Amino acid sequence: MNAPCPGASRLGSALVFATLTGASGAALADAERLETELRSLFGGYGSVEIGDVSSAMLRSRVTAKDFVFESEEGERLLIDSYEVSGNYDSPDEVTLKGVRIEDSLTELMLMSAERIVLGKPSRAVFPLDDSLAPDEVRIGSLAIDGIVIDMASEIAEDIFHGTPFTRSQGRMTIEQVRGQSLAHDGIGMLEISGVAGSGEDLDEFGSGSFTLASLRFEGLTGLDVDGEEQLDSLILRDFAIESDQLVGSLSLLDVDGDFSDGEGGVRLEGFHMDLARMIEMAPEDERTQLRMASNVLTDGTGELRLDAAFLGSWKEGSEHSVLVSDSRIELHDALRLMLDINLPVVLPNGVEPADVFADVDWLEAATLLGGDIRLSLANQGLFGRLATLGAAMEGVTESQYIEQARTQAQGFGMMFGPQVQSILMGLVELLEGTAEELEISIVLPPESNMATYTADPLGLPDKLSMTVETR
Repeated sequence: MNAPCPGASRLGSALVFATLTGASGAALADAERLETELRSLFGGYGSVEIGDVSSAMLRSRVTAKDFVFESEEGERLLIDSYEVSGNYDSPDEVTLKGVRIEDSLTELMLMSAERIVLGKPSRAVFPLDDSLAPDEVRIGSLAIDGIVIDMASEIAEDIFHGTPFTRSQGRMTIEQVRGQSLAHDGIGMLEISGVAGSGEDLDEFGSGSFTLASLRFEGLTGLDVDGEEQLDSLILRDFAIESDQLVGSLSLLDVDGDFSDGEGGVRLEGFHMDLARMIEMAPEDERTQLRMASNVLTDGTGELRLDAAFLGSWKEGSEHSVLVSDSRIELHDALRLMLDINLPVVLPNGVEPADVFADVDWLEAATLLGGDIRLSLANQGLFGRLATLGAAMEGVTESQYIEQARTQAQGFGMMFGPQVQSILMGLVELLEGTAEELEISIVLPPESNMATYTADPLGLPDKLSMTVETR
């Protein structure tokens, strides 16, 4: 076995030494840059202290520890560690641990976060002045854990501006925030989960507590232009509130605003309001009327439950498109309303069906090639209770009240025609219990436009083919 060449060994050692020396110099330079940028972060509006700045040569990481900023307004920002990983000019990740904002006079915590991770940020440190152009601020991904917010602080007022939580007294905790593709003009995805809070003066909510399992939205664009904001989707899950003004919950709110796949709309599931408890907390002089309304809507249970969906889709053909809407509202133990719309249309050149769903004004410029609309109203107890309430308020029997309603329906029929009369008489049948469902079917003429119907609303029955059935 040949012995290693002494010259080659010395050359290898020299190369290793040069590499380590170069890496050490770059790491030291990055450490100096991080310290300088952190010290100038707030533009001289207070004092900055940094306990230690160090670098890890082999893992391309530079860390500043025990950062403390004392503002002239009396707020203190503390960061246990600020870590930049990867190329300093184009970091792989920036991690902040132990972030707290305090009132320096009282030492009360205003806001804190256990950890903040910025993935692929456009800078290692983002200055808080206006020195960067908006398009220079970009974050590939975001992860924040363990957030606590004092809702009475000015920080909370800025965060919750325009919401019921502005200028409230209380505390909010957030388990996680996750985001993707964050920039000045749009957000790819943002999800907030594990939210809980309690407080006073929550605007129309009053004082109480609330929880939210998650809120996620995707494809938010147009943030840089007023009025141009668009949202592909929003999903809210398991929101509940218990306050002196409102007691209720919502299992799901699903908004699909991206019609590029041919469909979209809004779904509402598990909406619940505890009217009985809310009536107990209402002013005494309002309780009687509120209790009457609650009895009609909930059959005396005091529990209002609602599910709803407003969905739209379209099918594109060679000569025209077909716009379809499928909507339903179910007020449990009260009524169910269903609306189905099927409209073959020819849209103006350059207008896509998705444009119509985003802005229904485009439909005014479209040519309608017939189509049909079906409205179904099913009584699940509401109309019988309305008859009872109406009779009590009028001081007559239920049969007398229903006969009055029948007479009025016939009178309106004489004014507006037999089709309107048939609808009103169908509602009377629901009141008296001789029918459980009212269905209205409308067929549009072979060719028309929106102006055909908006120019003369009273003449609509003559322009449409309508049938009314009760079952």
